[in-house]
Amino acid sequence: MTGPIRAAAAAALLCLAAPPALHAQTFPSRPVTIIVPTTAGGGTDIIARLIGDQLSKQLNQAFVIENRPGAGLVVGTVAAAKAQPDGYTLLAGLNGSMAVNPSLFASLAYDPIRDFTPVAMLADYPFLVVVNNDLPAKSIKELIALAKSKPGQINYASAGNGTGQHLSAELFKMMTGTDIAHVPYRGAQPAYIDVISGRVPVFFDNMSGAMNLAKTGKVRALAITSKTRSTLMPDVPTVHESGVPGFEYHTWFGLWAPKNTPRQVVERLHAEVRKALADPAVIAKVAATAGVPSQMPLADIEPYVKAEIGKWAEVVKRAGIKVQ
Repeated sequence: MTGPIRAAAAAALLCLAAPPALHAQTFPSRPVTIIVPTTAGGGTDIIARLIGDQLSKQLNQAFVIENRPGAGLVVGTVAAAKAQPDGYTLLAGLNGSMAVNPSLFASLAYDPIRDFTPVAMLADYPFLVVVNNDLPAKSIKELIALAKSKPGQINYASAGNGTGQHLSAELFKMMTGTDIAHVPYRGAQPAYIDVISGRVPVFFDNMSGAMNLAKTGKVRALAITSKTRSTLMPDVPTVHESGVPGFEYHTWFGLWAPKNTPRQVVERLHAEVRKALADPAVIAKVAATAGVPSQMPLADIEPYVKAEIGKWAEVVKRAGIKVQ
């Protein structure tokens, strides 16, 4: 082997021997794509763009949002799972795609644990339990008592089968022993028409959407579904403190990378996301939409998601929830 050939071979071997460390030192050297498995303008899209913009500033590299909606969050999630595991393609996931879908679909084209590596949790968004103003229930305890006095006669709305509005209400039913009937709609806006009119008087909905309607008197807020009260509506109690100990529901969002993404790259991204979520401007923007920035350690994310998968598997099974 000649000198130049030997030198070239040695250089190639050196590159193969230590690619993760070298990659992490230079990452990101080109734009990073964040796949959002929903349409533009929704909650996942909003938080992904907010974090993407902040990461662009911190790392002096573009973080590009790519909306890939379809098939109940499956299309975009599968695309992210099949991407190169190099840190340049990330998934903006949420509890629907990463914890609920494994139970909703008889055959799912991805596995949240097997196919992905957690990068960072982003934020939690609680729900509000709201009712029609004429419903004779001004608290969660009164709603439970009313529902038990009229089993199957009180309806609750959702934004569709298998959505957070559906699942949170079914969890409430399980934990309270009540029987309220599900009426699915194609989105929250048509549901609110009937909630406000009284046709379907109960709705568990995102606080970001329900808050203004409650504050303007169009619906009555009974409780918030988070562990603690919100500073945006401090007078509204939690479901937990209102007679349903342990009840909690929120939509959570996070970033994931394809499995086998270099650990150094994942850790770098995690640190930068934590830094982004601590920025006062980011905190203010998340809070303005009723969210709470997450500071979950990297090591806790996968165990948390596994626990969530188990939790919602039980709810889906007991409620008999199915999707087409």
